[in-house]
Amino acid sequence: MSHNQAELSGRKIPENTKFSAKKVLSNSVDSLELSKIQRHIFLCADQTIPKCCSKQPSLESWEYLKNRLKELKLDQTQENNPNYIFRTKANCLRVCCSGPIMVIYPDGVWYRQATPEVIERIIQEHLIGNKVVEEYAFLLHPLPNCFQNVGEQLIEA
Repeated sequence: MSHNQAELSGRKIPENTKFSAKKVLSNSVDSLELSKIQRHIFLCADQTIPKCCSKQPSLESWEYLKNRLKELKLDQTQENNPNYIFRTKANCLRVCCSGPIMVIYPDGVWYRQATPEVIERIIQEHLIGNKVVEEYAFLLHPLPNCFQNVGEQLIEA
């Protein structure tokens, strides 16, 4: 690897990125296995100004989601399981009622009242069973495939 070009899983990192930042980014991509993520869950939790629900229930939902994905090994890559699920605690998803609010991408399924009990159903039925939990889903808006052929090239740009 030259001082002005870093390789990232076979893809180039932009030349204008500082070398030390390139190395850190490359290490993060590798250690988190970001290129293997199949789904990304965002959960409204630990809000600065709680609106969709009070702070404590949102934190309970967040802890449940974190622990349950870890327990089921859905938060890591495995050869026999292609479901690698990333999760992010969002301060606010701007749907300020019926919380905690959860959205799963790229599926684009928005869920309301994501309590630990509901999260368990979402994990079992949606994440593992590939069936939307319609009782709690309030919007289905999958992400378009507009970057399908460009994804590998974004790092090179």
